[in-house]
Amino acid sequence: MSWSFKMTKKRKHQEDFQKVKLKVGKKKPRLENATDTNFKTKAIHLPEQLKEDGILPTNNRKLNIKDLLSQMHHYSAGVKQSALLGLKELLSQYPFIVDAHLSNILSEVAAVFTDKDSGVRVAAIRLLQFLAPKIRAEQIAPFFPLVSAHLSSAMTHISEGIQEDSLKVLDILLEEYPVLLTNRCSILLKNFVELISHQQLSKNLKSREKISWMLSVNPNRRVTSQQWRLNVLIRFKKFLQALVDGSSGSEEDEGIQEQKENSQFMRNSVCISWKEHASNQQQIQLYENGGSQPRINSAFRLRSLVSVTDSVEKGLSSAENLKGFIEIIIPLLIECWIEASPAQLAAPILGNLLEPESQQLMQQVLSIIYLLWKLTKQHDETHKMEAWLRMNYLVDFKHHFMRHFPYSLQETIKHKKRDPYKSTKYCMTSSNSVDHLLLNLTLCDIMVSLASTSTLQMDSDWLGMIRKFVTETLQDGCRLNCKQLNRLLGVTWRLMQIQRNKVATENLIKAVYTLYQQRNLLFPVRMLLLKFFSRVYEKEELSTQRIRSRSKVLSRWLAGLPQQLALLGSRKPELSNQLIETIHSAASHSNKELLQSLQATASRIYDPLDGTLVLLPAESQQRLVQLVYFLPCLPTDLLSSLSRCCIMGRMSSDLAATLIGILHVRSSFAGWKCQVQDSSVNDVDYFSFLFSTLTGFSKEELTSLQSIRGKPHISQTQLSPVHLYLTDLDQFLHHWAVTEVVCHSLSTIPSRSQCFDILQNGICKYLVGLAVIPDSTAGSILCAMSKLLDQGCILSENLHKFLASCCYSLLYFLLTLDKEDAEHVRKRDVLWGSCISVLALVPRVLRLMLQSLQVRRACREELPVIGQLLRLLMQHGQLRSHMVTSELLVQQIVKDIMTLKSAEVQEQWLTDLHYCFNIYLATHPQGPGATSTEY
Repeated sequence: MSWSFKMTKKRKHQEDFQKVKLKVGKKKPRLENATDTNFKTKAIHLPEQLKEDGILPTNNRKLNIKDLLSQMHHYSAGVKQSALLGLKELLSQYPFIVDAHLSNILSEVAAVFTDKDSGVRVAAIRLLQFLAPKIRAEQIAPFFPLVSAHLSSAMTHISEGIQEDSLKVLDILLEEYPVLLTNRCSILLKNFVELISHQQLSKNLKSREKISWMLSVNPNRRVTSQQWRLNVLIRFKKFLQALVDGSSGSEEDEGIQEQKENSQFMRNSVCISWKEHASNQQQIQLYENGGSQPRINSAFRLRSLVSVTDSVEKGLSSAENLKGFIEIIIPLLIECWIEASPAQLAAPILGNLLEPESQQLMQQVLSIIYLLWKLTKQHDETHKMEAWLRMNYLVDFKHHFMRHFPYSLQETIKHKKRDPYKSTKYCMTSSNSVDHLLLNLTLCDIMVSLASTSTLQMDSDWLGMIRKFVTETLQDGCRLNCKQLNRLLGVTWRLMQIQRNKVATENLIKAVYTLYQQRNLLFPVRMLLLKFFSRVYEKEELSTQRIRSRSKVLSRWLAGLPQQLALLGSRKPELSNQLIETIHSAASHSNKELLQSLQATASRIYDPLDGTLVLLPAESQQRLVQLVYFLPCLPTDLLSSLSRCCIMGRMSSDLAATLIGILHVRSSFAGWKCQVQDSSVNDVDYFSFLFSTLTGFSKEELTSLQSIRGKPHISQTQLSPVHLYLTDLDQFLHHWAVTEVVCHSLSTIPSRSQCFDILQNGICKYLVGLAVIPDSTAGSILCAMSKLLDQGCILSENLHKFLASCCYSLLYFLLTLDKEDAEHVRKRDVLWGSCISVLALVPRVLRLMLQSLQVRRACREELPVIGQLLRLLMQHGQLRSHMVTSELLVQQIVKDIMTLKSAEVQEQWLTDLHYCFNIYLATHPQGPGATSTEY
């Protein structure tokens, strides 16, 4: 039993762990716990994203953008300079690289602003100067804080060379990105101060809270301290100018232009046509300040992105910050002024003569103070700021600035050695140039801003000096440039507001008028003078005592404006617009002197050939047309000129309609219950104006047309004595638009029969008997007849015959018109409608036209036209009854046509004519079923 148990146990053990014997040539069996390692893969292709460096563009040295940027970190200055030059070469050949690598390029270039090697800095500045115009502000904005940080580091660097090169970087950024640069003004303002000064603790105070600044002198610089301060102040002035422009949202220059009042925006009116507005053809958009070109001048401004991320970045946006900066910079500027002032010159006898370099430094000092003054005016508490400035700085300004006023430029002239009586060294002479004027005018502008009406007595001494200087400068007659005159007029205006004395104001206005009367003034100068006088006049009109204080010089200036407008013509449209605006304002206020001058010059202004009205653009023409309303009287010759202006096409049909409406208002037919004006348009002259405008051609032009014969200008038929002169499409459309307005004016006259008699006499006198009449004139006469005819109107026999001839000539022209002639096809509808209206209203005209259709006199080519005309007239619903009345006459015409065509093969048009006659006339169909037929 024991053996058996052992054998059984061994057998079971062998069954659990049996070794499979493999045979040669057979595969190994698969294990039960084997892992399946078979799998499939698919590739994802990103050809645009996964690019290798080998395909990047390279420069002539086979270096791509990454290679060049990596060399910017090299310790060798030569390698970095070579990398910068290579970058400029590469980016000039492949500009698209700038957008792809802008962040890296800016970070690497800005980092070498403070490089110790001057050659590297020069190469970086040249590369930045090359790149800046090619990079938009919105592109560089995300990276500008980094650029600004490196710039600030360079401006405050201990090395003098790096400081000097930082000003060149600043020039580039101010030129291309002034807004981005001014967003970080608090840091840069401090940098400017540190460039010319250093901090010093106050000795009087034990605490270290109050810190004063004093000018610094560095003997290690390559330039003098005064020249270095001049270089810094020039950039500082540009920076403040950018800050002022960005804060005010305006690009206007200083002086009289910045003091414009809200009346300017009121004059910029919107022209509204209520007829078009009622038919939804015109939309009226209202803006904050109104006008056809609205100008938003809101006090609400969004914060900059820089100030959102940096709460310390406040700059000069608040009054307190501005006061604090003024307290720091003004003493430094006064110290710069003292160093350059005439009192420091070696020869005190020269007085107020300045060296050119000193004059430049003093000019920058005053310009910076002036810009700071402009920044103070942008705050709500302007009057408080003015009082604070006056209290703190008026004494210093009077002592230092006004001490040697006015200043003139000193020149150094080297005499020739052959002159034995004069020294071979330099001698001092006063300059005849006017470059020093800007210095004096800037000083005047600063000082008068500190004065007011309440302080007039205390400031009378230095205000008298300024008033004398301004008056002498205006009367001197020297050729001022635009910037100088702008500042001069600004000072003049401020003086007039401070001392509102008639005598003092009149002297200033007279001095300005002396300059205004000079010939050959530059256009910007003339424009500034004109705007100044316009503003003075507006101020005088708003004055409650203008009758007692009216300026004689201003009245003389106003009286000369119409003559200047007539002489100017189209040479300076902007100047003409300003003249028209001023004339319109004075005329609307019934200025007697101006209205008399305007009346005397009206014939030249409204001359149809070379008058101001037809020479200026449409915007100016509208104002000139409105001036007609204010003319004291409208004589016959002026109305004749206005009629020619309406029909010559040199002003739009809408403007001609406005002119006709103004004359209608001035006439006795306007329907006013009271007399609006003392002098209205004479009735005879008014009807003569309407008739001349209705005909569209002058008597001389109609006479010259009588000699024209043949195509393509003439459409003629043997059955009508009236031949048509075919006008151009533009002329025709313009004439027709004016015709509709004239017809409307005629239809508003109360006595319709008298109006018709006047029109009938004019037609019989000037048009009946003419062999050639323009198609637009013939159509206009028929249109007027259809609008004015009523039961009380009696037509003469001559007018009947003339209208019948015009109708047949026009209908013949329309029926023979080639469909491919696009120019004349557009005339079809209006001419056809006018003819049908007259024929329907006056049966006598229709009968006379039918009687003129003597078939035997017509040529064979005209017979199909006559047949088509008869067929269309019979089919027309409005003419059905009249055609039935003239049935025998129509029957005779059809019979004559049949007789002439009896020997020939009957054509389709003849069959149609015979069919229409049998249908419409032979059976006398009448009733509501008749409809109008269009050909």
